[in-house]
Amino acid sequence: MSHIAVTMRCEQAAAVGETRDALDERWPAFLAEVGVTPVLVPNHGGALHRILDSTPLKGVLLTGGGDLARYGGKFPQRDAVESKLLAVAIERKLPVLGVCRGMQVLQTHFGVALRKYPGHVAPTQTILIHGKPEKVNSYHDWGAQESVPSLSIWAQADDGVVKAVRHTQLPLVGIMWHPERMETFRSADIALFRELFL
Repeated sequence: MSHIAVTMRCEQAAAVGETRDALDERWPAFLAEVGVTPVLVPNHGGALHRILDSTPLKGVLLTGGGDLARYGGKFPQRDAVESKLLAVAIERKLPVLGVCRGMQVLQTHFGVALRKYPGHVAPTQTILIHGKPEKVNSYHDWGAQESVPSLSIWAQADDGVVKAVRHTQLPLVGIMWHPERMETFRSADIALFRELFL
């Protein structure tokens, strides 16, 4: 079974004075449907390097949750880990799938500026995927209505906000919806993950 690196959100547990790494329990269930094994990556540079040195990874999943530090997020350590992980994946030609914040990491890496767009937090949103209307979910404030030549757009909302990108030469894909949060996993999402990681 393919092992893929999976990033985690940071959470402040003020009651006990801890900053914690966390992953939605729905992710392991979704990845089991895909047929891949998650290797959880802490938001710690040293741990990341040990994982990269010791684990034969077949890809990288940049998960959602929280804003990038440059856009007001409180956890620059996550930005640093995901930036390094993305750079290594590109160097090794590993497939990368960015979900929501993870897509924003891809966009930012390739020079797309983000800004706030209202109306993109909803359990159901109809967007155009490859030109056809599809129902997904949406839980983001930041986005863009344009891309760069290296990131082709394959999904957009009705207000023009980009909902999915694919690199024109590298195995890098971003989606702004959360496949793990769908009550019934979308077969198209499972197929996308399998296309990249299997």
